[in-house]
Amino acid sequence: MGAPLDQGGGLPLEDTPQEAMRLIEAAAELPIPLRLIGGTAVWYRCPSARKPPLARPYGDIDFMSVAKNNRTIAAFFEANGYEADRLFNALHGAQRLNFTDSIRGRAVDVLLDRFVMCHTLDLKYRLLVDGTTVPLTDLLLTKAQVIQLNEKDIKDIVALLLDHPVGGPEGIDLARLAEVTRSDWGLEHTVRKTLAEVHTAVEGIGLQPDQVATVASTIAALIAALDAAPKSQRWRIRARVGERVRWYDEPEEARR
Repeated sequence: MGAPLDQGGGLPLEDTPQEAMRLIEAAAELPIPLRLIGGTAVWYRCPSARKPPLARPYGDIDFMSVAKNNRTIAAFFEANGYEADRLFNALHGAQRLNFTDSIRGRAVDVLLDRFVMCHTLDLKYRLLVDGTTVPLTDLLLTKAQVIQLNEKDIKDIVALLLDHPVGGPEGIDLARLAEVTRSDWGLEHTVRKTLAEVHTAVEGIGLQPDQVATVASTIAALIAALDAAPKSQRWRIRARVGERVRWYDEPEEARR
């Protein structure tokens, strides 16, 4: 048998984004992908999220990883100062793992293979695209799939749209957007509603006029891309039903 894996080790840091970075760096030594999602992923991706008016507090840390390595993931977090929610993890460990910072009670949530909230995104094969967070477009989708947006969600989405143009190697991937929504009318419908709500809210956040214009332009480009993208037969059938039948799931808890 080979030597046991080095699971890292150390005490959690007080600053939540810095703690997220510590965990990402420690996990890089493991043969499993651990990628940020949620607010700390936006903080990492978006300089505008680190200063007013888009800066916000971060209470918890959310990750994506792969289900087949859930035991290694659990050992990693325990070695890095976190207590496992053993009952929750025993019941749901094939889809999700929960941990708590043993010093200050900060929660860590690790979703496995699929992002499941108001809509479901299969991200299992997207975790090797980037090294710190899920890919930019997938990160945007995890935020845009929320049915009831709160102020934190809106600020995170605005930061993503402000700092990242459509297209290009560092931009929002329209091909990925079309791939994910072409057969899922419900997800596309929610994304459209989210973008419309953000468009309405952005002027009241306190951005400069040119920044508001940038966000509005990016939203317009995304809507145009959704309009132009080919749709599957499944999408067309579901579109006929529309909002007469609920098109989203009720999440277990509000997204942080």
